[in-house]
Amino acid sequence: MAEPEEGASVIRRNLVPSLAGMTLGLLCSPALAANRPGDGFEVASYRLALTPDIQNRTVAGREAITLLATVDGVRRLNFTANALSIDSATLDGVALAHTVEGDVLGFDLPRPLRRGLTVKLELSYHGRPARGFAGSATTLYTSYFACDWMVCSQNKFGEKAAFSLDLRVPRGMTSLSVGSMLAPRPGPDGSKIHRWKAPRPYSAYLYGFAVGRFARVSERVGSKRLTYLSDIIDASELKRRFAVTREMVAFLSTKAGVPLPVADYSQLLVEGDEAQEAATYSVLGTDALPAKPDDPSKDWAIVHELTHQWWGNLVTCKTLKDFWLNEGITTFMTAAWKEHRYGRVAYDAELDVARSRLEKAQAMGFDKPLAWDGSYPTLGVRRAIQYSKGALFMAQLRVTLGDAGFWSGLRRYTRDHAGGTVTSIDLQRAMEASSGRDLRPLFAEWVFGNGDVRDASRQPATTRAPF
Repeated sequence: MAEPEEGASVIRRNLVPSLAGMTLGLLCSPALAANRPGDGFEVASYRLALTPDIQNRTVAGREAITLLATVDGVRRLNFTANALSIDSATLDGVALAHTVEGDVLGFDLPRPLRRGLTVKLELSYHGRPARGFAGSATTLYTSYFACDWMVCSQNKFGEKAAFSLDLRVPRGMTSLSVGSMLAPRPGPDGSKIHRWKAPRPYSAYLYGFAVGRFARVSERVGSKRLTYLSDIIDASELKRRFAVTREMVAFLSTKAGVPLPVADYSQLLVEGDEAQEAATYSVLGTDALPAKPDDPSKDWAIVHELTHQWWGNLVTCKTLKDFWLNEGITTFMTAAWKEHRYGRVAYDAELDVARSRLEKAQAMGFDKPLAWDGSYPTLGVRRAIQYSKGALFMAQLRVTLGDAGFWSGLRRYTRDHAGGTVTSIDLQRAMEASSGRDLRPLFAEWVFGNGDVRDASRQPATTRAPF
């Protein structure tokens, strides 16, 4: 359940330079547009070596960022600001100065970069992240705000980069991170260095790790491995709590037309109400899971975060403007899972929850098209649009196209864009290609904002095949 930083659009708007006194030549210079985190370059890879302090919730680390200049004349490399102290910074071995201006951490370059040039930024830092760290006295895990504990661009969703992490783990503890752990090696003071490597490039907000004394149990689903970890219950209880994951994987793989995109998928169970996906695992709180089995009203967190392995992680919105493609599709698929497991009444009930949340936002006088690029007054209102309205639109598409056309279109969309980034027009084209229907009026109403929304998702689908 990824959460873009509140106020991101406001920050971007405030960073636009004043036009007063600028010549036309200056306004047209692409290098001068590099004010936001990630402007003017693309990151190819992040290599990190981190030493987390569990009790103090601090981290010390080294980071190597390989990046490519995408415009001529880049004079400054900007990332998302955080609370870490930068101890050193070099670009291809040359020392750099850095500054923090508002929400931007910038490194001034000794000479401008030309377009197409690849360079390496190497950093060392330490500090206590303001966000993104959680846990207990003996456990530390990250949650969403990766660019608070490392240097990256938090909201540049369309940038997917390779990721590897050498994580120093205290004696007697284990770890979890993105991808697969390679053979551990000895570290200082009896610690171990666990090297993790992502199986493919991912957006930075999906990076994460956990360290603790975890009970652990794994099972196979065909060629895939499912792993469950926790520091609060034992292995047998873990397996019982997550037993339904196998069926969820099979259901989602069929609907996506793509098998589970990762060879190893893990779920970490912690105290509280956590529900957050990472690149190849999820963190889930005990309060987010059903207290009793087969309770459709509470059965959402496991499937929602698992669904992001396809929509959000594998197929990722290019910018925050199309964030509903990550969360609206996932929220709809949660309802579809409930229909598969519990019947049509559970599906309708889940959509009614979405409808109620949207109606609350509308009662406040706020309703926007799904592909809207403005700011939202509250987190709840943003969710009402991008999560709830997004789910209702997917349900509307299903009514309009019938099951055969709808699921064929979703499979086409997922297969065509696996590993890449998307905008709303990509979903429209996939649905049109699979159904043979002109969907411009429907997308204009719901997505692009050229008409009043007509919600027919309460109606039964015109053709409904069994799941």
